[in-house]
Amino acid sequence: MRQRAARDEQRLDSGVGISARDLANLQSEVVSLAKRQGDLEDVVLEVMERLEASQERVTELTERVSALEAKLTDATARRDATTAELDAEAAKIAKDREIVVSSIPADLIALYEKIRVKQGGVGAARLYQRRCEGCRLELDMAEVNEIKAAARDQVVRHENCGRILVRTADSGI
Repeated sequence: MRQRAARDEQRLDSGVGISARDLANLQSEVVSLAKRQGDLEDVVLEVMERLEASQERVTELTERVSALEAKLTDATARRDATTAELDAEAAKIAKDREIVVSSIPADLIALYEKIRVKQGGVGAARLYQRRCEGCRLELDMAEVNEIKAAARDQVVRHENCGRILVRTADSGI
């Protein structure tokens, strides 16, 4: 557009071989081109302002993404560390369990495993203040009296849930 306007201005300035009618048309075209150029420059300015605002938004979002990625990396590292701790603890407990299991008669372990599978993972429960901590039910007096009468090394089971009851000083009997 600028080139065309400059060419038309040059023709106007030279005035050679131009009729009055062509001269008026050229002047009109130069004014029209100047107006169009102004309109286009306004559009360019608006686009540049929008581009600048968009670039600022991109910068802001990029910073937020970086912050979130840092948080994610930190959370992942903490998760991995905690998982490693839990794995180590589980391995220690499994080793401790093996030691304890080796000192218990095989038939009692078989009974425990059978009950554990049937009861969803808990084969033995502590008897605490006359309550089975496996099913959370309080034992009636008849059950309590049977348990009191049983020898200390006798395996006792809760009649309701079938779990092996582990007697302690807090059993309430």
